[in-house]
Order: sequence, then structure tokens, then C-alpha cells
Amino acid sequence: MTHEDFGPQLEFIKCRKCTNVNLATIAARKEATPAQVALAWLLAQKPWIVPIPGSRKLERLEENLGAVDVALTPDDLSLIEQAMSQITVVGDRY
Repeated sequence: MTHEDFGPQLEFIKCRKCTNVNLATIAARKEATPAQVALAWLLAQKPWIVPIPGSRKLERLEENLGAVDVALTPDDLSLIEQAMSQITVVGDRY
């Protein structure tokens, strides 16, 4: 295998790190977890978008439910949108 074989994956990892840093920054300000901020962002998109996170542990379920209480400002949403716009979706959808 060559470096080129991993190109799309490396690009994804780079963009994901950028997104994670932004989510962690917002989460720290909101006293929330990055997962809660991600779920709060999904909830803020459209009223018909309902995230369905998987949870095997009760503590994760409780964490996920806490996303409802995370209030994202327009600046928060803009920061997340900027990070998301840097991600290039590659590969099959399903």
C-alpha cells in the first residue's frame, strides 16, 4: 500500500480533528460534552431532523439527553458550519 491509498482517509481525519476542536471549544464554554454539542447542532437544523444516537450504557443515554439543554448561539452554529464545510464527503453513501 502507498500513501495515496490512504489519501481520502487522511483528509477525513484532518477535517474531523478540526471539527472536534471546534466542538470541544464550544462544549467547554457551554459546560457540555462535544457529543452534546453535536446533537444540539443536529436538533437546531430543522424541526423534522431527529438524531438517533446509539447508546449501550445508561450514562451515555443520559449524556445524550442533556443535548436538549444545550443552547447554541448563532455564532456557535456558524463556527460549526465553517468546520463542516471543510469536510469533503467521499465514498458510497450506503
